[in-house]
Amino acid sequence: MDKKLNILFAAAEVAPFAKTGGLADVAGALPKALKKLGHHVIVVMPRYYSIATSDLQKLYEPLGVPMGVMGELWAGVYRTKLPQSDVDIYFIDYEHYFGRSGLYGDDEGSYHDNDNRFIFFSKAALQLCKMLHFTPDIIHANDWHTAALPLLSKTRFVHDFAYAASVLTIHNLQHQGHFYKGIMDILEVGWEHFNPHELESFDGVNILKGGIAQADAVTTVSQKYAQEIQTPEFGFGLDGHIRAHHSKLFGILNGVDYEEWNPMTDTYLAANYELNDMSGKGVCKKDLQEYFKLDVREDVPLIGFVGRFVEQKGIGLIATVIHGLLDHDIQIVMLGTGEKWAEHFFSEVAYFRHNCAVHIGYSNALAHQIEAGSDMFLMPSLFEPCGLNQIYSLKYGTLPIVRATGGLDDTIVNFDEHTETGNGFKFYDATNEALYHTVLWAVDVYNTKKEAFERMQRFAMQEHFSWEDSAKVYEKVYQFAWEHKRI
Repeated sequence: MDKKLNILFAAAEVAPFAKTGGLADVAGALPKALKKLGHHVIVVMPRYYSIATSDLQKLYEPLGVPMGVMGELWAGVYRTKLPQSDVDIYFIDYEHYFGRSGLYGDDEGSYHDNDNRFIFFSKAALQLCKMLHFTPDIIHANDWHTAALPLLSKTRFVHDFAYAASVLTIHNLQHQGHFYKGIMDILEVGWEHFNPHELESFDGVNILKGGIAQADAVTTVSQKYAQEIQTPEFGFGLDGHIRAHHSKLFGILNGVDYEEWNPMTDTYLAANYELNDMSGKGVCKKDLQEYFKLDVREDVPLIGFVGRFVEQKGIGLIATVIHGLLDHDIQIVMLGTGEKWAEHFFSEVAYFRHNCAVHIGYSNALAHQIEAGSDMFLMPSLFEPCGLNQIYSLKYGTLPIVRATGGLDDTIVNFDEHTETGNGFKFYDATNEALYHTVLWAVDVYNTKKEAFERMQRFAMQEHFSWEDSAKVYEKVYQFAWEHKRI
């Protein structure tokens, strides 16, 4: 687009400063891609106390944040740049809300005051713009944590943001920000917005629902997920509400950072490799087997998993079939953390089975090494708004085995037995049988159709899903929002 925009990008987590999922990856990468297109972007996130201030610049002007019946609260502000960029990122510093061990909760569950925490953060983001004399053309909110921004900019803060259009990105519809209706007196948007078409839900407030209603455009992180959330199976109770706003709904596939995820340059690998010389991939496989104390064999199919041990990621399906799979001549390596039963279960499997290894926790280096050293990568998600690991896997010539949902369906081309083409293996029903037989199908192709498998690897490595491409689509959505903004 010709017009260069001022964009406020607000998110509860931004990589590499704080991360629990894909939201952080998007927030850490998309603003940089938008900046390269000539737009002026500022990013705002909370300053969780896991983020050290030693490398941050403190703004000495305090930030007043109106909180309705709670009065005005005062926050500090820090600033730095997103890594490898000229994009300013600002941190809202308020110890009572963000000086905690977790982002959204701890071992006892979600924090009881998450409503106040993120209403405060959303208002602080707008107050920050005023303090910086930054007039946004676009206010880009992300997930429920900042979904109040579209409504706040049109009500409580309308005099300062009347000309700003709002875009809300849904990274995971499962989390909606449902709270008691008393927060209306903290939101300060007017009780007339407490109605079934906006904020009201089961006599409480659903912040994401209100954001969907008030945003000038709504995006999700893949085209398939944009379709899925309009159905009862994936809509988590909001499918009808989303269908009512389908005319402003867009699916934009996330990009990936190929400067970080590239087997040609990856510094975590035992050997680098490329499309025309994949010999280094065998070195990476041997290195991975040695690290996990598995039998060092070039001929055995090695399947990797990197992800959270939670139900959404299909961890229950894997648990049901893993012993049956390990009875075959394959190796499985897993990296992740999550639900305690899963951590204990898979650790025990690895203890008793010679062809399985598990690392509980997270290691960025090991994640790269699993992507490079595995022959196939397992992602049997029950739902997956976008997914990034399957895209990383493609670049590393590691063929994904996925459930055909959300971004997994958009990015993976199922192997065709007749043409012997594709870039991975897909199953459709979220059942143990479907997962089990699809894995064995992929293993059979690996064992009996070596040339076809290698062609798939080369095809996969040529796939390209960059943030530059995604940012150009976001430009078009910003244009749509600007032309359709409502006050």
